[in-house]
Amino acid sequence: MDAQARRWRLQGAFSLIVALLTLSACSSATTDSGGDAATGPAIRIAIGIDAAYAPFFLADSKGLWGKHDLNVELVQFGRGGEAVDAIAGGQVQMAGSSDTTTIAQLQQNPTLRALLVYQESGRYLKVVTGSGISDPSQIKKVAVVPGLSELAMTKYLESKKIDVDSVKLVTADPPEIPALLQKGEVDAYTLWEPWPAKGVELGGKVQETTGDYGLSYQHWLITGQEWLSGNESTAVRVAQALEEATALVESDPKAAAEATRKAAKVPAEQTETAVREIDFKVRDIVTADMKGYTSTAEWYLSTGKVKTKPDLNATVLRGWVTAKVKGTG
Repeated sequence: MDAQARRWRLQGAFSLIVALLTLSACSSATTDSGGDAATGPAIRIAIGIDAAYAPFFLADSKGLWGKHDLNVELVQFGRGGEAVDAIAGGQVQMAGSSDTTTIAQLQQNPTLRALLVYQESGRYLKVVTGSGISDPSQIKKVAVVPGLSELAMTKYLESKKIDVDSVKLVTADPPEIPALLQKGEVDAYTLWEPWPAKGVELGGKVQETTGDYGLSYQHWLITGQEWLSGNESTAVRVAQALEEATALVESDPKAAAEATRKAAKVPAEQTETAVREIDFKVRDIVTADMKGYTSTAEWYLSTGKVKTKPDLNATVLRGWVTAKVKGTG
């Protein structure tokens, strides 16, 4: 073999190694760059892969991070709990996550801090039943994702006077669940879009939204206390960009839908439907919100999923937007 051929072989082997390492690094989460206009301190924000995260995708596509002197990388996770864990593990500095999912993680990560609410809804999560279920009393097995999905299903069963202990809970990832329903392996589930729509495509039926039985959720912007202590000005700029993005989602759903389609491969019509079902707006967490958070914490405690009641007063930074973002607190 001549020298040039050996060089080609070595270059090919090196390229293969680089490709394999890149694939491995991206296997647990995917990333989305902050764009050409990104400046300022680098920050990684963990988010999900559904239309509920449209403000983050839109901020990315419209250059809002760069406008606020931020260099943001969005890291997408399939489960909210994974995003929360990523803060504790130092993989990301901030995350968007539901209040329910975050509260469940406080036992392991007590230094998590909730800065603000950026969306809330009682219409986005829906109860889907299989084609053979004509009455809730027939439900014997349900699929759940730990956290918000499980809480929502529990509250649905209770609203129908069904003993939760008499129903088997099957834990699964969201993409698997509609197929489990179609195959008859579970009778029902409660999830966010696009999974209710997928269930309907496979023969299921949407029975109710969570709001029909009195349950709403919120999404928080969260971070860790240690990072926040040294980077509050950066957190404020993230909040300012997110405030612009949520307003833009509401005023221009088509732009939000296109940004979400490109970043998360969510069909545009699903995001436009989500915008109608979700109230997107950055606001303070206020005292009135605490009743719902306390109820969620007590539910986790009653099920044995946590051993001690989390310190919500430490976690939830009430009035942070007013005091830090608006500067009027």
